[in-house]
Amino acid sequence: MASFEVIGGKPLKGEIVPQGAKNEALQILCAVLLTDEQVTISNIPDIRDVNKLIELLRDMGVKVGKLSNDTYRFQADDVHLDYLDTPEFVAQAGALRGSVMILGPMLARFGKCQLPKPGGDKIGRRPMDTHFLGLEKLGGKLTLEGNDFYRINTEGRLRGAYMLLDEASVTGTANIVMGAVLAEGTTTIYNAACEPYLQQLCKILVRMGAKINGIGSNLLTIEGVERLGGTEHRMLPDMIEIGSFIGLAAMTGSEITIKDCQIPELGLIPDTFRKLGIQLEFRGDDIFVPAQDHYEIATYLDGSILTISDHTWPGLTPDLLSVLLVVATQAKGTVLIHQKMFESRLFFVDKLIDMGAQIILCDPHRATVIGLDKRTQLHGITMTSPDIRAGVALLIAALSANGRSVIENVEQIDRGYQNIDKRLTALGAQIRRL
Repeated sequence: MASFEVIGGKPLKGEIVPQGAKNEALQILCAVLLTDEQVTISNIPDIRDVNKLIELLRDMGVKVGKLSNDTYRFQADDVHLDYLDTPEFVAQAGALRGSVMILGPMLARFGKCQLPKPGGDKIGRRPMDTHFLGLEKLGGKLTLEGNDFYRINTEGRLRGAYMLLDEASVTGTANIVMGAVLAEGTTTIYNAACEPYLQQLCKILVRMGAKINGIGSNLLTIEGVERLGGTEHRMLPDMIEIGSFIGLAAMTGSEITIKDCQIPELGLIPDTFRKLGIQLEFRGDDIFVPAQDHYEIATYLDGSILTISDHTWPGLTPDLLSVLLVVATQAKGTVLIHQKMFESRLFFVDKLIDMGAQIILCDPHRATVIGLDKRTQLHGITMTSPDIRAGVALLIAALSANGRSVIENVEQIDRGYQNIDKRLTALGAQIRRL
């Protein structure tokens, strides 16, 4: 198990290019199963979860060709359906949360799929109901074996249907959309997720020949087609990594330029950091974060304490709340961080408290942060990364802290951040992989 040794308290400087979007990649890669023609995808991040999904597709029979460091060509013209019955498939799919998104494409094109309960971060309850209820409305027949293995089949082609989703699940919407594009008739999905990554999925499907209306809204209308063709696609930069770099610059008092950000796709992220007092400049499609000795949390107009909470798009993504919480520890002022979606995501704050942060964990969903205004630095400790987003938040804390920190279980960080130690070292950070 690898660790990072971090010597903190040093300002960084330079330019950094965000990786391709992890959450988009897990959807787009599964979409290649919908056609027997070639699909070329670029700006794919070189991270553990994405690489595992590519390996799973290859073992399922998808032809995979690496054209460059971030560009692959896929062709699913000879998918091995019998591989889904093997122990190797169960082990692979069970270790990867993103494997859930093969359900819709496999059911739409081949009429069947099976899947062990997928893995991923232990951040609270992450039910699969939206996926299966939506696919059942399209004609899928679900069988649950025990508590951890799903089989879903259909007799003939899937059929379009109207559905009102019980939650605007991004991966659930993605699975249903990928099932509906090859279904017979029209599918209407209300309360659909509309995150930029879901929009990207819809756009590549349209280029492949799908008929989808309402992209970018929570009401999608899909007219099924008989087959899809090949295409090319370039993924967005990762908005979570962009937000992480903004937070890193603020915490360490660094001057950093984040390149090629696709700023219109970032939603509330820049303004949320501005509410914490962080200065940002948009320079074309780059974000320049100047070095700041202090930043002050805004209050509401009546003077009451600011609350930052997550919400479905176009609200703030829950994946950045861990970073925002860490950034607030060195701000001037007080903020309530409200993590609505996952009840275990704030449990890493005990490490920050051990580093000297002033945080009150109100309950599993809420934490009050009293900023230190950089009058007192955090101090280095030994800690363990519990999940991807908490892991990078702890890395940011360690880089701002006085002295030496050790972060264990950095495989969690590697699942979502591409060569993060080397890229930050290029900015002047002192990080050593043990």
